[in-house]
Amino acid sequence: MLTRLAFGVLWLFHFLPLGALAAVGNFAGSVGYRLARARRHVGRVNLALCFPDMPAREREQLLKRHFRAFGRSVFERGVTFWGSKKRIRDTVRVEGIENYLPLRGEPVIIFAPHFVGIDMAAARLATEYRACAMYARQSNRVADEMLARGRNRFGNVVLFPRDEGLLPALRAVKEGLPFLYLPDMDLGAPHSIFIPFFAGTAATTTGLSVIARVTRAKVLPFIVEQFPGSQGYVVRIHPPLEDFPSASAEADTRRMNAYIEARILEMPEQYHWLHKRFKTRPPGEMDVYARKSGGAA
Repeated sequence: MLTRLAFGVLWLFHFLPLGALAAVGNFAGSVGYRLARARRHVGRVNLALCFPDMPAREREQLLKRHFRAFGRSVFERGVTFWGSKKRIRDTVRVEGIENYLPLRGEPVIIFAPHFVGIDMAAARLATEYRACAMYARQSNRVADEMLARGRNRFGNVVLFPRDEGLLPALRAVKEGLPFLYLPDMDLGAPHSIFIPFFAGTAATTTGLSVIARVTRAKVLPFIVEQFPGSQGYVVRIHPPLEDFPSASAEADTRRMNAYIEARILEMPEQYHWLHKRFKTRPPGEMDVYARKSGGAA
């Protein structure tokens, strides 16, 4: 019932002009910062691990800005679920499409880090171009159905459940279907190596290197930026990474993280800091998200 109500609210708000919708989302994000204690804690831990030299007050201000940007992206997601193709295209501009068009029909990986506008950017891509992606099944049936339907409204996206493994996606890439891949999440030790992410050490999947090697695909970075109010978003498709993959999956993965770090520093409040990026720890290390007795929320 609550899930249907939440989607009903998004449906109602999607009729608002983009500037008004952004204002509502910013306000919701500010409220979320105060009420979502668990996520606020995760964000604080992530920022402290990544930027230990940044004064705590600056990190807290950064976290507040992130909550606003994230809240806005949640409310604007209604546009991707119910907005017309024209509205989605007006909301999200595309730069660098010339880096992709010559590669159509060839194996391509669209390397997309977790910035708050990634769903908006993926929806914009789907209004014109075919692609495939992996998704995590939701435990809530209504949410799972709504998210799947929203991500493939225009019939251009092939979705592969993550729990079915990589093989279906690999086949699709080899057949020339671009693969929208978000590798900057903690997928657990069996799928990862421990390498630096800013000042912290994060379990990081080598999937980008492995998939590129197996499929002989070109890797195109796909970066989305959120602009104030009615200015919407811009997605930038960068040129293919040169000399990628190399002979070393670890070297490739370190290079991937370094690339993500550079983009984060350009717009730090827009990276998804509320994910437990450091949940999986090297042997012998404690859970960094465990709350200390009597600690502040």
